[in-house]
Amino acid sequence: MRSLLIHALSFICTISFMGCTPQSRHTEKSPNIVFILADDLGYGDLGSYGQQLIKTPHLDRLAAEGMRFTQFYVGTTVCAPSRSALLTGQHTGHTFVRGNKEIQPEGQEPLPDSAQTFAQLLQQTGYVTGAFGKWGLGMVGTSGDPNQKGFDVFFGYNCQRQSHRYYPTHLWHNDEKVVLEGNDLTDKAYYAPEIIQNQTLAFIESNKDKPFFLFVPMVLPHAELQGPEDEHYKQYAETFDETPHQGNGYGPDATTGGYASVDKPRATYAAMVSRLDAYVGQVLEKLDELGLADNTIVLFGSDNGPHVEGGADPNFFNSAGGLRGVKRDLYEGGIRTPFIVRWPGKVAAGSSSDHIGAFWDIMPTFVEIAGAPKPNYTDGLSFLPTLLGQEGQQQHAYLYWEFHEGGGRQAVRMGNWKGVRLQVKKNPDAPIELYDLATDTAEQHNVADEHPDIVKQIAELMKESHQESAVFPFFGGRTE
Repeated sequence: MRSLLIHALSFICTISFMGCTPQSRHTEKSPNIVFILADDLGYGDLGSYGQQLIKTPHLDRLAAEGMRFTQFYVGTTVCAPSRSALLTGQHTGHTFVRGNKEIQPEGQEPLPDSAQTFAQLLQQTGYVTGAFGKWGLGMVGTSGDPNQKGFDVFFGYNCQRQSHRYYPTHLWHNDEKVVLEGNDLTDKAYYAPEIIQNQTLAFIESNKDKPFFLFVPMVLPHAELQGPEDEHYKQYAETFDETPHQGNGYGPDATTGGYASVDKPRATYAAMVSRLDAYVGQVLEKLDELGLADNTIVLFGSDNGPHVEGGADPNFFNSAGGLRGVKRDLYEGGIRTPFIVRWPGKVAAGSSSDHIGAFWDIMPTFVEIAGAPKPNYTDGLSFLPTLLGQEGQQQHAYLYWEFHEGGGRQAVRMGNWKGVRLQVKKNPDAPIELYDLATDTAEQHNVADEHPDIVKQIAELMKESHQESAVFPFFGGRTE
């Protein structure tokens, strides 16, 4: 039954992919673009970034064959606004979606018609575009529907609340609800990441003769710690001391937004990271098999720092890589991402870069690579010169983040100075913590009192960077 379901889904999606015809044809020199985005993976969760307990051979291979960035940042510290910053090329003081605002019965606050994504620009240039995984930026039929935001095909979880469950009741193929019979929050028949991965590989196969942009916002290793007890799990099952986690398990009282109980949370988390790594390996293998690797740029990152929900233990795994903070923090551990780019013959294999960049730089970089139309607006700077080892790389004067939960938080990185302000909603002029990342990467020593001039500059940048939103108010409608 399981194989029949997956085969049927593959057939449906393959037919859809084959029907996607780009508006114009590219030359053979136009590179395919694959961007794989992990969910809640920490800066230190990969072997190439220092991980000692979890095996990630395929991502380590990607780093060995490409460029590993050490100072690259996400959009912000939770899912939806981070992805909004990524896709629109705007930091969270400007991008439309600035929080995880839920819509009932399913979906999140949609991106508006006015929001332009880099996928739309690539689509206009002639790329076939597909997204597979978690969306969270607008329900089917709204202005934020992925089909309205530059993707010829979408398959996966439209609603990020639904993605809290790895054995969900349904997924979405464009506007078609794909019911997973046997998954009912009591019984677990079909593991969604596996189904989504099959469609990801089918997209590559079906579009091997066309320039394509493949966006893979995976749901691994997000907070519910669940997965088949296969080879990924068995390699860790007897490895760690474990304390069972009691959650909202599968059964009569289960809810979509809850996280399940798990007997061995450490082994399960490690298995989920290894599964993510294996899926990346399958993508790389498919590109090799089809002779596409040399003309494909592959990028990998995470949407925010490591989580602590669902029984996860980021301290045990050193998931933040020695940085302070986790998901929902604007300290480095919450917003610095492992970021790897492979482009054979273009990006030097085995290289690393300390270039300071962020998600809003992806749009101008892709536009430059693809020769796509310039965006209407972006806060980003293309980092293509860094990728190609060329001189003339533009540098940000500063980076800005805001986070609307936990009383409201703001952060600015200006050179090696990092300013963090907490409880902003109570007091827009709350004290700013100041850290010198050149000597204090772990942000342990607040030196604000020693550098009042720097604190003043950062306060001005925080004020300048935030544009108040009626949909996602930060100051209750005020414009401080």
